[in-house]
Amino acid sequence: MSANTYDAIVIGGGHNGLVAAAYLARAGARVVVCEARHKTGGAAATDQPWPDHPEFRVTTLSYVMSLMPDTIVRDLRLARHGYRVHPVGPYVVPFPDGRVMIEYDDPSKNHDEFAKFSKEDADALERWEAWIGGLAAVLGPLLMTTPPQIGSKRPGDLLEQLRLAWRLRGLDVRTVGEVTRLLTMSVADLLDRFFESEQVKAVMAIDGLIGTWAGPHEPGTAYVMAHHEIGDVGDGTLGSWGVPEGGMGAVAEALERSARAFGAEVRTGAAVDRILVAGGSARGVVLAGGEELLAPVVVSACHPKVTFLRQLDRTDLPADFVQDIEHWSTRSGVVKVNCAISRLPTLAAEPEWKDFSGGFEIAPSIDQMERSFEEARAGRPATLPFSDGVIPTTLDPSLAPEGAHVVSLFTQWVPHTWSEEPHREELEAYADRVVQAYEDVAPGFRESIVARQVIGPYDMETEWNLIGGNIFHGELSADQLFHMRPAPGYADYRTPIEGLYQCSSATHGGGGVSGIPAYNCVREIRRDRKRRRRRR
Repeated sequence: MSANTYDAIVIGGGHNGLVAAAYLARAGARVVVCEARHKTGGAAATDQPWPDHPEFRVTTLSYVMSLMPDTIVRDLRLARHGYRVHPVGPYVVPFPDGRVMIEYDDPSKNHDEFAKFSKEDADALERWEAWIGGLAAVLGPLLMTTPPQIGSKRPGDLLEQLRLAWRLRGLDVRTVGEVTRLLTMSVADLLDRFFESEQVKAVMAIDGLIGTWAGPHEPGTAYVMAHHEIGDVGDGTLGSWGVPEGGMGAVAEALERSARAFGAEVRTGAAVDRILVAGGSARGVVLAGGEELLAPVVVSACHPKVTFLRQLDRTDLPADFVQDIEHWSTRSGVVKVNCAISRLPTLAAEPEWKDFSGGFEIAPSIDQMERSFEEARAGRPATLPFSDGVIPTTLDPSLAPEGAHVVSLFTQWVPHTWSEEPHREELEAYADRVVQAYEDVAPGFRESIVARQVIGPYDMETEWNLIGGNIFHGELSADQLFHMRPAPGYADYRTPIEGLYQCSSATHGGGGVSGIPAYNCVREIRRDRKRRRRRR
């Protein structure tokens, strides 16, 4: 085999690309990863954004771990390569009326906390946990299942549809109805079925909004909430939110070390200009500098609009598939605000509270979050942004000097069209409002800020190829899930080009740093390889 010939080429060195490369190399393939940026990890990165304060390191975009299955951690020996995750602590949610809700990962503590706002809601919590747990038992294992080509009459596809039906054979009419509600309802309407307190509903709605171009009254946000809470992905392990030691970049580093240890080659500064196709089959890639790399298998971990609309000639693809990708919805109104602070915040309502190892949220009410989204939908940045805040240095002090901290604020919303232009001045004004929201509930927060970094949708698209600034490579709406992700007939990680596969977050199981799309994709690559051997 010549120096530029491989068994498989992986385009994109984000977490899914690295997982795919590690599994392929583990199976004995000669693999190369081509990453355009100067380092691997994509949105899972730890950086030093402030030259005047190099002692602070931040998790630039993605900021917590949740859904990565133990199967992947074990198979790829990630602990051996430095993967360490600290479970997050309680979530702190201050309200405009001066009260604070603390949400724990402990049902008994949550019961007492919810009872401060509504005794009925505290009593309803057990019913809610049972409801969402029951649906997780159905939906969780499906994340690690390849979606069948629903509607296809080909014998092989019919068999896969029957296998799916067999897996779901235990569902009764009631459970199917509840799954339908989850997939189609707004998170606000869903929570109305269980809770009465506006504060409780605001806290519970948070997971339905993260990274989503939708307000809490938008249909489909109930599933987004569930996607972040499912946890059990079919290998017997319930996931929970966690902060990786060394930041999210340490996750990418562990994955890269794993891939290299199995024999994969990883190249940075190796942007793929186009994918080579001959006779309807993938043959390799051409790098931006003109170098050709050849392989019968090419795996893209990039956004589908990059893979199919930029790196391929559209004439090599079916017209209806091209149209589906052109209409793939990938909007976002996310702005990431990273801060270096000299001390932990002090809550005005509870000055003795010191545990900020979980979330520190700005989520005043469902109505306010809806108004914030509607402002962005109308073309204006939110007057009062919603913010999911994390202070990872409470669990991993290595990211900041002693006594100081870094704050990761995942905020929403600005107009999704801001992905087309930088909007620097407006972004800074928006970030000022985010800071003011924290100042209002934790006086002195603004004064504690040593340095600040503001990353808008334009930066996410131009620097990280997150088209539209969407962290999921495509919205988690009902019309873009399971067998529709990213196009009907191509949700099985295959593409119209033989030998070309896709494993980005735009495929089934994507959303969050989980590696599930890559795990599923490699399973399908190996199945295809076995089929080809049997035909010989």
